[in-house]
Amino acid sequence: MKTKKVAIEIIDLMKRTYPDATCSLDFQTPFQMVIAVMLSAQCTDERVNKTTPELFAKYPTAETMALADIKDLEKIIHPCGFYKNKAKNMKACSQKLVQEFNGIVPRTMEELQSLPGVGRKSANVVMLEAFHNPQGIAVDTHAKRISNRIGFSKETEPEKIEKDLLKVIPKEYYYDVNHLFVWHGRKTCDARKPNCENCCVKEYCESR
Repeated sequence: MKTKKVAIEIIDLMKRTYPDATCSLDFQTPFQMVIAVMLSAQCTDERVNKTTPELFAKYPTAETMALADIKDLEKIIHPCGFYKNKAKNMKACSQKLVQEFNGIVPRTMEELQSLPGVGRKSANVVMLEAFHNPQGIAVDTHAKRISNRIGFSKETEPEKIEKDLLKVIPKEYYYDVNHLFVWHGRKTCDARKPNCENCCVKEYCESR
């Protein structure tokens, strides 16, 4: 387990390496962010961004998607994979937003996680990107891999990894670290062929 001091050093190095690290999902409203995050499961952000323009042009709000034909949703999001389950969750989520939240995406982690298809990781992303109020660290495949390799956590379950991260990463760094882990994972710390030679935090890595 890294200390808080070392964790901050690692984040600062990543910030200097990836000064433009931001969310790569395209969205205009909190509702669209919720849907985009759902679609991004087991799918690249690039593919999601190619799919959502048609989807949001036809179903821009919770009210419109709640009334959508499930087969039409499946057809539109088919390229994103797991389309039947995703379409089911998208429609159910929209219906719950309309019925219980007046069509407005709630602004708390607890309420977000009550929505069909929204787990803790997705809720973290929505709080960060839609409301600029990060409550934790979204542990996706990149964050998991980097946390294990660098030595932030030895756990394998995302929620346990997040608990370890929150012990050493101060809250004022939550906004940056959510983006930095994704960018570092995509650009340097690849799953199969990590570019260790050019890694900005290689001196802190425990897997070399």
